[in-house]
Amino acid sequence: MAEWSLSLLLSSLHEDIQHRLSTARKSFKHPGTKGDASEAIWIDLLAQYLPERYQVASAHVVDSTGNFSDQIDAVVFDRQYSPFIFTYEKQLIVPAESVYAVFEAKQTADANLVKYAQDKVASVRSLHRTSLPIPHAGGVYPPKQLIPIIGGLLTFESEWKPPLGASFEKVLNEGAGDRRLDIGCVASHGHFLFDQEGEYDLVEGSKPATAFLFALISRLQFSGTVPMIDIDAYGDWLTK
Repeated sequence: MAEWSLSLLLSSLHEDIQHRLSTARKSFKHPGTKGDASEAIWIDLLAQYLPERYQVASAHVVDSTGNFSDQIDAVVFDRQYSPFIFTYEKQLIVPAESVYAVFEAKQTADANLVKYAQDKVASVRSLHRTSLPIPHAGGVYPPKQLIPIIGGLLTFESEWKPPLGASFEKVLNEGAGDRRLDIGCVASHGHFLFDQEGEYDLVEGSKPATAFLFALISRLQFSGTVPMIDIDAYGDWLTK
């Protein structure tokens, strides 16, 4: 009877993602179709391996003042405590309070794509989020502090040489504040993290897709739970 191998299982997870991304790149000639395939592969990875309290989908994000984000390739959002998610003509719309993380997913990373991803992340972080006091048996807890929304980039390859070198880091560092990218994966080469010292840690190799997934789960664990949404703030739009 063959013995189990954890290292083999973890390696296989990365190799499956890398193979699927590579196949999509080679098989589809139309850039839009190629991009849609890449997006679907990353969404499938996150949906399959993140805890069930999280859901993942391509979506727009809306706030209670009526502002919308750009279209986001992969939104990690709460479905356990969020009371509503809108669907209109197959377009998903997620309230800002329910968002944990947002990602731009494309085939190849270059300077323009990094800046594009930074703008996409900022379009979500700039939205207004409500947080109500939380009633409990002994009284009321104060409103929960808003959790930082994780922003990231997911690609198959990098246009830079070396792929995760100084040029890549320079463009990442241009995204400060709401435009900062916290985490990402370049599946053929490595992954990156914005660390507690305020610097980027660019890690080459080490089964990037698997390493990225574990890093994301770790960050989500420390994010806690989304705030208690003010439904009435959204309901006010029924009379406008």
